[in-house]
Amino acid sequence: MSETQVDPKMLEALVCPMTQATLTYDAEKQELVSKPARLAFPIRNGIPVMLVDEARKLD
Repeated sequence: MSETQVDPKMLEALVCPMTQATLTYDAEKQELVSKPARLAFPIRNGIPVMLVDEARKLD
């Protein structure tokens, strides 16, 4: 399974919709992680899904 490339410039522009904090890119899981909100937003087909309802809660 090949990983989809995500545009680094796009990642710099995205922030957490809940906290406005910067996000960390997890290439292995294809997620954008908001540590303050304790959420991981999925990246599907190279497109970040920045919906809180779609995010995975982090332990």
